[in-house]
Amino acid sequence: MNRRFIVTLIGILLVYGGLSLYLGWNGWVYLSAVYEWNHAGLYSAVVALLALAFIIGRAGQATLIRPIAGPLKLIGSYWFAILEYGVLLFPLADVVALLLKLGGAERDAYVIGTGSVTLIVLLLLLIVGTRNAWSPVIRRYTVQIPKRAGGREKLRIAMASDIHLGTTIGNGHLHRLLHKVKQINPDIILLPGDILDDDIEPFIRRKMAETLGKLEAPLGIYAVTGNHEYIGGKVPEFIAAMDAIGIRVLMDETALVADSFYIIGRKDRASGGFRAGGAGRLPISELIAPLDTSLPMIMLDHQPSDLKNAAEHGIDLSLSGHTHRGQMTPNHLITKRLFELDWGYLKKGGLHAIVSSGFGFWGPPVRIGSRSEVLQIDVEFVPV
Repeated sequence: MNRRFIVTLIGILLVYGGLSLYLGWNGWVYLSAVYEWNHAGLYSAVVALLALAFIIGRAGQATLIRPIAGPLKLIGSYWFAILEYGVLLFPLADVVALLLKLGGAERDAYVIGTGSVTLIVLLLLLIVGTRNAWSPVIRRYTVQIPKRAGGREKLRIAMASDIHLGTTIGNGHLHRLLHKVKQINPDIILLPGDILDDDIEPFIRRKMAETLGKLEAPLGIYAVTGNHEYIGGKVPEFIAAMDAIGIRVLMDETALVADSFYIIGRKDRASGGFRAGGAGRLPISELIAPLDTSLPMIMLDHQPSDLKNAAEHGIDLSLSGHTHRGQMTPNHLITKRLFELDWGYLKKGGLHAIVSSGFGFWGPPVRIGSRSEVLQIDVEFVPV
């Protein structure tokens, strides 16, 4: 590790610790007023455990604490959501409480009253957000590509990005995916990255491949890697597991489907990182050089970061995920600044670009301002 990384990590931990301390202090002021608690040491230990639960759970997945690693990771994930919305709500509540105190209000009004309202709002956010995360919807798009696709006039795609299979998301949520895809009745299924959350071990141990392998489409199932497959560091094992259930992972590769159109699968940008061995990925120009570009070209690229090049090189349809649309508002304000298209549809020259908010989630099973979704994309081939 270099010095810059260590300094950055220490800075992040200090900020995270400070924010956790701030939330813990607010909770103590409220709970001690309601229940007249006086065991600050025990309360502090509980808050510390909540703040560290995700880190302990993630690190413990392959250790002796594996039986409790999943629950710890889930608890810690919810703490992230509480932390984000606590940071937004608690300062406002503190200002209101201070104004009420200066105005001569009783302690019950400015501590218990303000705290109770804040707690109710926070609980409602978590309840609604949990529902949004676990109840996926089908979102529909229709695009026209001005090319011939053999004798095919239409193509129906089912697309699910960012499934994030691991300790939190498993076979239960996969069955929801199977149900939604069956409703779509697609010709082809496309999975543009982050099928795994990080470690492949829970995917194998809980036999998720058996469930994922029940996906069916006449023209097959194609996938690409996302950044999270590289975080786990088991990309070859992941590709082998997908191949065993009939899902082809395209690693800077192309596939001609039914002599009608191409699927172009790009490695994720993270493929050049240290966990991936620094191999990197090919530019779009090299991928399409041997192709008959008079046929439609559909590209899977996990991160929607290369739309300009896709448009300039004649890609007809680009499908991505990665952004989660920020997952929890107001994070979408950040993703909107990071990406030209962070969610939805964009026409850029001859390119149709579509970015999904994802079927799964990262961290807390909470979505505010976004929904877990499966995309139905109806493509019409209309030669000019």
